[in-house]
Amino acid sequence: MTEGRTAVRRNTVDGLVRDSALRHPDRPAVRYRDRTWTYGALDAAVSTGAAVLRERYGLAAGDRVAAFAHNSDAYLIAFLACARAGLTHVPVNQNLTGEDLAYILDDCAGALVLADPDLTGRIPAGYPVRPLRDAPGSFLAELAAPRPFEPGPADADPGAVVQLLYTSGTTALPKGAMMTHTALVHEYESAIEALDLAEGDLPVHSLPLYHSAQMHVFLLPYLAVGAQNTILDAPVAEELFALVEAGRADSFFAPPTVWIAFANHPDFGRRDLGSLRKAYYGASVMPVPVLQRLQERLPGLGFYNCFGQSEIGPLATVLGPAEHKGRMESCGRPVRHVEARVVDEEGADVPDGTAGEVVYRSPQLCLGYWNDPEATRKAFRDGWFRSGDLAVRDAQGYFTVVDRVKDVINSGGVLVASRQVEDVLYTHPGVAEAAVVGLPDARWIEAVTAVVVPRGEVGEAELLAYARERLAHFKAPKRVLFVEALPRNASGKILKRELRDRFGRANG
Repeated sequence: MTEGRTAVRRNTVDGLVRDSALRHPDRPAVRYRDRTWTYGALDAAVSTGAAVLRERYGLAAGDRVAAFAHNSDAYLIAFLACARAGLTHVPVNQNLTGEDLAYILDDCAGALVLADPDLTGRIPAGYPVRPLRDAPGSFLAELAAPRPFEPGPADADPGAVVQLLYTSGTTALPKGAMMTHTALVHEYESAIEALDLAEGDLPVHSLPLYHSAQMHVFLLPYLAVGAQNTILDAPVAEELFALVEAGRADSFFAPPTVWIAFANHPDFGRRDLGSLRKAYYGASVMPVPVLQRLQERLPGLGFYNCFGQSEIGPLATVLGPAEHKGRMESCGRPVRHVEARVVDEEGADVPDGTAGEVVYRSPQLCLGYWNDPEATRKAFRDGWFRSGDLAVRDAQGYFTVVDRVKDVINSGGVLVASRQVEDVLYTHPGVAEAAVVGLPDARWIEAVTAVVVPRGEVGEAELLAYARERLAHFKAPKRVLFVEALPRNASGKILKRELRDRFGRANG
């Protein structure tokens, strides 16, 4: 192996794992259920997997490989094997069915779908499918027979597209963000620094690995620093509590919806969670009252707010533990490789303290959207990416997200940000969860409407009066609708588009 080839590998996703294997070949890298992979064994499995994909499955550099599967060690190895083999990995939400699933498979024009056996029945006829695991002849079973694989120059190109990250589709159809090795490696460096990821940490990864936050903000950066990682099937409170008490976990990432569930769990106040040192949250806005309850229960736990979106890898800003005091609503300041501004509709900077759209310039950004030059043109203007997030920056450079641009409510000609209304509702003891949307209204254009998951007995009149006491009259909800659960995507983001469609039709 030439020194030049080694240098190239260190600028690729799989190359970072190879570097960790060279430093710590015998250290446990990944635990999943009853299997443990050392860094040396993990790197060897990635090479075998790359050979299987190219030689056994007949794939060529640049082919798209869709992954339709649950969390597992096999899922991770398949992604890294695609990276080493010069293929483009396409993570697909394992909850998708029907037209939603077919849309992504058609859009990416995948040469292969690696799927868990229990999910293959959902895949429309005509797509080439191979089992990822838990079946004879599966990709995971193929790893038992080691095969060498030496990437060629084209396979190890840092500028190649290594993954299509489909956006969550909260406001429109998903779009495939084209992520290169270079973009993701820069994002990993940003994450390691901003989130204080360290070799001695014991992180648990339980959110879906197809989602960019769990895979690219935590699992891959933690593999790059040489930490010992545990992968869980799902964020089950009892499993996490047991790992923490056993001294096998000290850092954990989850969206606010999971932290809310943990805070409300009957065992949360009884279990010994003192060895949990780092708590990461993101993917959607954390209600300040919920964060305060968590901090009161675990005062020694350091909280990190992680903010961004798929197109930037996805980490853009971080609010660290020492920065929370006095600015709990903030999502922090840009990470190392990200420049961020707040602009008006014309792209001009707005004064600090004024709401505007966040725009980014960064080597972490995607190349654009797969098969969608028009969406790419609209998103990238003058070298800056238009995020669609409405935020305010203060004089110290801290950003506070106000809303998605498309979620701002126009009530009687006055713009209302839903987050402020939601934070007020979360302080009421009868509110378990809340989402505020604008629904069509003859008088108000859009009526501020709260959709609430109740805790115990609480009525509309009580919540309306509560909000009116604490908000300006034009911000207070005009209606409160009660539901058993809020629609969310797998990353925990509330699908306000679905709420508007559902209740907007009912209103009409």
